[in-house]
Amino acid sequence: MDNRSLSHTKWKCQYHIVFIPKYRKKQLYGQIKTDVREIISTLCKYKDVEIIAGAVCEDHVHLSIAIPPKISISSFMGYLKGKSTLMIYDRHPELQSKWNKAFWARGYYVETIGNITEEAVKIYINEQAEESRKEDTRSTAF
Repeated sequence: MDNRSLSHTKWKCQYHIVFIPKYRKKQLYGQIKTDVREIISTLCKYKDVEIIAGAVCEDHVHLSIAIPPKISISSFMGYLKGKSTLMIYDRHPELQSKWNKAFWARGYYVETIGNITEEAVKIYINEQAEESRKEDTRSTAF
């Protein structure tokens, strides 16, 4: 991906993010996995965030994304996890009572993609998805 631009800014802000469901429950499979993938894609489009690569595994989500510099990573993750929780509960109300209104765990892992190539992160994410597929065929890539 080349540098992108806003009205007065050229930018290339890429991050590798990993986040998990509350208590690392292995809940992301079947229709829920499909819905999570669709919801995350939709929410990223709303904020003009590009998904470079990603995978929904049964107990975590990997994303390689490009976020415009006008959005901080912490505010984006708050938005992504908060809105996706509401959208997941709209589609799957039976999940709501299990974790007292919290679907995702509080934290997340983030690293900037700068000292490694974009291709190396894509390969890592695909390897994680393949590993998960071998275990139980419950992973899907973006």
